[in-house]
Amino acid sequence: MRGFVQRVFAMRFLGNTSVRTKLLLVALVPFLTVLPILFSLISYWGVAYYDRLLTFKVSSDLTVAHEYFIHVREKIGLDIASLGESHPFVMTVRDGDHASLQRMLMEKHEALELDFLNLLDTNGRVIASSNRMNGALGNSHANWPVVRASLEGTKATGIDIYSEDQLKQISDKVTRQAYLELVNTSNAAPTDKTAERSGMIIHSATPVRNADGSLLGVLEGGMLLNQNLGFVDTINSLVYADGSLPEGSAGTATLFIDDVRIATNVRLFGNKRALGTRASQIVRNHVLNDGRTWLDRAFVVHDWYISAYEPISDSFGNRVGMLYVGYLEKPFRNAKETAIALLATLFTLICIGGVYFSLRVARDIYGPLTSMNRTMTAVEQGNMHARTGGTQTRDELGSLSHHLDELLDTVQQQNEELKAWGDQLDRKVVERTIELEKTNKLLVQAQQQLVLAEKLAAIGEITAGVAHEINNPIAVLQGNLDVLRDALGAAAKPVQGELQLMDQQIHRINTIVTKLLQFASPGEFAGYVETISVNDVVTDSLVLVRHLLNQSNIEVVHNRYATFAVPINRGELQQVLINLFTNAIHAMKDGGKLTIETCDWQDENGTRGITIAVKDTGIGIKPEDMARVFDAFFTTKRQGGTGLGLSISYTLVARYGGTITVKSEPGAGTEFTVNLLA
Repeated sequence: MRGFVQRVFAMRFLGNTSVRTKLLLVALVPFLTVLPILFSLISYWGVAYYDRLLTFKVSSDLTVAHEYFIHVREKIGLDIASLGESHPFVMTVRDGDHASLQRMLMEKHEALELDFLNLLDTNGRVIASSNRMNGALGNSHANWPVVRASLEGTKATGIDIYSEDQLKQISDKVTRQAYLELVNTSNAAPTDKTAERSGMIIHSATPVRNADGSLLGVLEGGMLLNQNLGFVDTINSLVYADGSLPEGSAGTATLFIDDVRIATNVRLFGNKRALGTRASQIVRNHVLNDGRTWLDRAFVVHDWYISAYEPISDSFGNRVGMLYVGYLEKPFRNAKETAIALLATLFTLICIGGVYFSLRVARDIYGPLTSMNRTMTAVEQGNMHARTGGTQTRDELGSLSHHLDELLDTVQQQNEELKAWGDQLDRKVVERTIELEKTNKLLVQAQQQLVLAEKLAAIGEITAGVAHEINNPIAVLQGNLDVLRDALGAAAKPVQGELQLMDQQIHRINTIVTKLLQFASPGEFAGYVETISVNDVVTDSLVLVRHLLNQSNIEVVHNRYATFAVPINRGELQQVLINLFTNAIHAMKDGGKLTIETCDWQDENGTRGITIAVKDTGIGIKPEDMARVFDAFFTTKRQGGTGLGLSISYTLVARYGGTITVKSEPGAGTEFTVNLLA
């Protein structure tokens, strides 16, 4: 079933591809699939085999180093055992001549190249030492496994880690030799230690017996491996003799306590050895934590090495360090990369040669097809001038290319005729659309003016009647109020406040009636038109509302940028500005900033004018109220508002061909903009 699906997919894919693609697939698939696959397999197998050879070599090197390490341990054990079994030494121990015993231990300590020799009694306590200071006399060493084995009659040799205090009991020289400051090493495990103070000792002990086989004591000795450069140099010379590595490579050997290099011929820089540097965390976990041998590449101090690490266990059975050998990977890596590059070059040259030959054969077939396909694609994208230009071949494909050019010439000619007719039709549609838009705009303006005129006529009739009916009673009230005040004379003093309140309310009624009449019949209240400077009118208007500004903590900013003069009645413009200033002050009851800015403007038709912007930082206008702010009798003031101020202002500005607009954001303030023609 799966093979059937694959065949169906392949048939559909090939059916949807071009002839050129099919020809290219036939020509290129063998070279672009078979050769790369063959190259990949050869490279993979070759690299894998090469890496196995490198790993096998370093494994063999580690075996040699391990055997030498065992040999050194056995030699030290043999030397100490030979001394403990020698007749002079046994006789000296039996006689108890402490001075002779001390002298003999010191001589053998130097001769055997050991760092200490101790004679222990049958309880494991030190009774004589090669150390001149005898700091260890009386101490019990029975806790060491090699000493316990000797006390039981069996000689033993092992690796033990001595602490700083235990090293001090041997000698100050040994303590100094063991001390290594840690060097910050990349990729190492985090640690709080700053120095390595413990020492790795090849520790050996042998029983000392009398002639009758009774135990006289235990001879204990050891060699410190910290900074024992001769030890690692010997390993290196055995494992990596001259000529065993290619030019540019270098073999190294190292001894570790935990992950710290205590003896190594790895260089930190120049001739300075990398003592105190540490192994990478991944190697430490693999060898010390898991107890496995590492056979792989590893980063050593500054570079990558083909490395082998094995754990070192002490006489207690604990993993306490590592033995390492390895050689620089770079020359081998360069050789491997060079071989792969040469192989890739060979395969590439073969592939290029085969592809070139196949393409030369296939070009005569897909060349004309490509030219025709490119031409048709360009025509589809709108390039009606694209042509194949004919081909050099004289076969069926060349003839087809020639006929295609003739067909495109015919289509282009017809297309140009259709395009010219379409352009003419588009121009007529655009012209008619512009005429309709202008007519529609005039109709809308006429309709708006008619509705406004009808509203004003209705309001005028109502207002005239209301004004007549209100003014007569108001005149009677005002006259009788004056008569009452004259008649009462001094007796009217107790109610003087009430009388003044009545005067104020009568005056307010008169003001409202006047505004109604002005709104209903603005033409009857039109004043004298003169050419004025708006900056002066703004200044005068601010003076008239100064008493309102003084009642609130409002900062006034007047930016005078307008230079054009405008034809308008000064009093009516002042009325508009006072209306805007008063509304702004009422919107800033808790104080704020009132900004008045004037500037010039001129449109693309040459029409000029000025703009007056009045901006406050008050409470703003609600979005639902924005469409009604210029409607008559609409007000948001709870007390004292008639709803006619902005409506009258709008009418006054419109009378002179100007506009007044508003924009506001609740809580952020409001800005009214008055545009007047110059």
